Amino acid sequence: MDLRFFEITRSPEYLWLLTEGAMLSAGLTFLAGILGFILALGLSASRLAKLPVLSQISTAYVEFIRNTPLLVQLFFVAFGLPLLLGYQWPFWAHALLALTLNFSAYFAEILRAGYLGVGQGQIEAARALGLKPVTIFFKVTLPQAIATTFPSLSSQFIFLFLTTGVVSEIGVNDLTQAGLFIDSRTFRSFEVFITLTAIYIGLSLMFKSLMAATARYAFAWTDAR
Repeated sequence: MDLRFFEITRSPEYLWLLTEGAMLSAGLTFLAGILGFILALGLSASRLAKLPVLSQISTAYVEFIRNTPLLVQLFFVAFGLPLLLGYQWPFWAHALLALTLNFSAYFAEILRAGYLGVGQGQIEAARALGLKPVTIFFKVTLPQAIATTFPSLSSQFIFLFLTTGVVSEIGVNDLTQAGLFIDSRTFRSFEVFITLTAIYIGLSLMFKSLMAATARYAFAWTDAR
C-alpha cells in the first residue's frame, strides 16, 4: 500500500485545520465536562432527596438522556430548541449545551452510586455530633463520593470525549470535521483517518494524565486514611 501522509503534512492549511479542530474538540469536552459535573452534583443529590417531585424529575431527566443517542440530543438542541424558544446560537454553543446535558446524566448516575457507597455509620456519627444535613452532605458525603467515583468519572469523561465527533454533523469545525474536509480534498481516506486516530489517542492520553494528576492532588487525603 502506498501511504502518502506527506499530502497532509506538507499543507499548512491542513495542519492548521487539524490543530484548530483538535483544540475545539478538547475545549468543548473540557467545558462540557466541568459544566456537566456541576449539573450532575445537583441531579444526583436530587435523586436521593426526600422530595418526591424533585427526585422524580431528576430521575426522568437522567433516564431520558442515558437512553437516547447523543446524535438525537444534538439535533434537538441545535434545531429543535431554537424553533421552540425562538433563539439562535452559534453551532459550537449548541454542541456545548448538548454535550453538557449528556455528560451531566452519566456523571449524575455515577455520583449517586458514590453517595450510596458512603457508610451509613459515618452519617449517623455526624448527626450525633449535631451537624446539620447540609454540612454532612458537603463535609462528609460529597468528598467521599467524589473520591471513590473519580476513576469512573474519568473513564466516562474520556469515553464521552471520543464520541464528540458527532458534533461535526451540525457543522461544528471539530477534529472529525477537519478530517472529513481534508479527505474530500486529498482522497487519502486511510491516511486521514489514521492521523485522526493518532490525534484522538493523544488527546485521550492527555486527559487521562490530567485526571490522574488531579486525583493525586485533590484526593491525597484518601491515602492517609
